[in-house]
Amino acid sequence: MNLAENVKVGLANIRSNLLRTIITALIIAIGISSLVGILTSVDGMQKSITSSMSDFGANSFDIQEQGSGSRQNQRGISQKIYPPITLKQAMNFTSRFNSSNEISIYSDITSWMEAKRFSKKTNPNISLTAANEHYILLKGLNLEKGRNFTQLEVQNGSNVAIIGNDLLETLFEENEDPINQDVSFYGTKYRIVGLLEAQGGFSGSGGDRRILVPLVTGNRLFTAGEPRYEISVFMKDPTKIAPAMGDATGIMRTIRKDQLGKEDSFLVKRSESLAQNLNELSGRLKLFGGLVGFVTLLAASIALMNIMLVSVTERTREIGIRKALGATPKLIQEQFLIEAVVICMIGGIAGILFGILVGNLVANLIGEGTLIIPWLWIFLGFVVCIAVGLLSGIIPARKASRLDPIESLRFE
Repeated sequence: MNLAENVKVGLANIRSNLLRTIITALIIAIGISSLVGILTSVDGMQKSITSSMSDFGANSFDIQEQGSGSRQNQRGISQKIYPPITLKQAMNFTSRFNSSNEISIYSDITSWMEAKRFSKKTNPNISLTAANEHYILLKGLNLEKGRNFTQLEVQNGSNVAIIGNDLLETLFEENEDPINQDVSFYGTKYRIVGLLEAQGGFSGSGGDRRILVPLVTGNRLFTAGEPRYEISVFMKDPTKIAPAMGDATGIMRTIRKDQLGKEDSFLVKRSESLAQNLNELSGRLKLFGGLVGFVTLLAASIALMNIMLVSVTERTREIGIRKALGATPKLIQEQFLIEAVVICMIGGIAGILFGILVGNLVANLIGEGTLIIPWLWIFLGFVVCIAVGLLSGIIPARKASRLDPIESLRFE
């Protein structure tokens, strides 16, 4: 009896015990679907979050002053204080750096400002930021109403402002449109051209309590100290961030006249904390999915092994007849292994299809509506199915192959 005949006999035996086969295959399908489903949903969520991570700085890097504003001692050594980045230096960098990338220049003027409109006023906890027209994109902000600053408003220092949602609720009546209305702070009126979407708790304590003004406008509002500007560079191709950071370092050293051999008087950094947290979270979810799938598949393999052992007992006389007709122990063992693997593959295919469906459904409910075909997890599912079939079928197969043909023929 060759391999093809063994496969036919195995399929015939599976059909003769259809209900038992279906139940066993369902157990395996549940295990595979939990494994593939969780891993697919994690991949889908990761892809969705990664595609929008550029809104939170994953595709950008920042340039800011080196050191803090006050002298600190570290092991008795005073930290050198460098002058802050000025508006002129930031503008000079923008003109020299690759113009195909979007560059935001901004400065946090204050976090303790009071804004007024007629007889209404806010608490003195409003943050004021001077920024150019690219700030909103690079900081992941969205406009609910109105528009962004124009390049002309930024260059001319127009008295226009974009406000956060808390100012809308505090200074305006319900259903009142704030666009083209005036808000006052520091004794000057500013026309509102945009309203930021509410960020709630995600933005921290002051995300909705903010006002944005054009860069040159904000520069005029500094009354004490020296303005401190930061630069954010958005890269359309995230793979080119590392060389771009090197270019930016060289340009800024030239602009700030850093001496050769001396350390940088500024800091160029890329914020990767969100990406690292995402990878850690997805890794834990994948580990959880693997454990759930392993436990379920372990139960399925035990059930399959039990069924195959029962099958050996039920077919003892049949095994004796085949051995009497010349079937070798290897062929008998091969037949039972094929039956176990086929049952696992039936359940595995169903589990993989159901896992892909559920995984994409979960990923689409949480993230963007994209279809994920996890070829890696499909391949892993098939490998696991074959492994489970072989491991759970090897003991019954060996038992069947070692049966004595004379004793098997006498079995009733």
